[in-house]
Amino acid sequence: MLRYFSKLRSMFMLSIIVLVIAGCGSNANSTEVSLSSQMPSQSPESSPSTEPSPSEEPQGYSPTELTVQFVPSQNAETLEAKAKPLENLLSEALGIPVKVSVSTDYNTIIEAMQSKKVDVGILPPNTYVQAKEMGAAEVILQAQRFGVNKEDGTPTTELVDFYQAMLVVKADSGIKALEDLKGKRIAWQSVTSSAGYVYPAVELKQAGIDPNTDIESIELKGHDKGILAVLNGDVDAAAVFQDARNIVKNDFPDVFKEIVPMHFTIPIPNDTISVRSDMNKEWMTKIQDAFIGLGNNPDSRKIIFEIYSHEGYAKSDDSKFDSVREYAKALQ
Repeated sequence: MLRYFSKLRSMFMLSIIVLVIAGCGSNANSTEVSLSSQMPSQSPESSPSTEPSPSEEPQGYSPTELTVQFVPSQNAETLEAKAKPLENLLSEALGIPVKVSVSTDYNTIIEAMQSKKVDVGILPPNTYVQAKEMGAAEVILQAQRFGVNKEDGTPTTELVDFYQAMLVVKADSGIKALEDLKGKRIAWQSVTSSAGYVYPAVELKQAGIDPNTDIESIELKGHDKGILAVLNGDVDAAAVFQDARNIVKNDFPDVFKEIVPMHFTIPIPNDTISVRSDMNKEWMTKIQDAFIGLGNNPDSRKIIFEIYSHEGYAKSDDSKFDSVREYAKALQ
């Protein structure tokens, strides 16, 4: 009996030892799993890079010398000298050399901007739209001018971002309506000029006068020359911006009596300051600030007024020229 209980005790002790050993093994495995679950994965695909990311380079063209070009709205021979001070003003504002030049016509500026020979163009609205469609330019600013009194051509006190074109005739011509211009000689500016051709031509067409076949067209360069052509009797009418008579009134004091507007077009967006299409955004902002600064300074405002009758500049965007596109289509 004693031998039986001794044997039973030995078996009991052996069972306890087995259970203890099993329990220790389970705790070890649990600890190992717990530690491994806390360790981050070190696979090559998910390892963070220790190399710093390269700094982003500015996108687009950053000029080291800025080229600015425009088409004169008056006598080109005298205007280039007036434009020279603009070079120094813009150069001081931008911190790089600036070259300002006068182009022969609007198509030349578009081609120059498309070929990256000109960085900034002072473009009338129709020329800008054409340049935009060709991928040559982006508008950043619109010129501001004082409004014009229709009665006497004097400026108002309100700055506006639009103007009107007018067809002018001699006061004693007897021409009172657009229909009266059929068969007459009309002086135009370039066919891309909004005030000098596009808007007046479309409204002639709306009145039933085909500008290609129902009149005799004479192309001139300079709105002042359009006024003088009517004054001298070389043409019966001229398409000019409102009020281009002010350009010549110092030399011809009676011009407001002798030459009168017989038609005003709908409002036209003011001239643009446009940059080549690949211009860096940072430089777009710099150029905007530089031109806006010209309008805020009384001395520089006199210079831009003498060049283009601009009183200042305001930021703009492409959507403001949708009406220009509509008129361009109407000529097709």
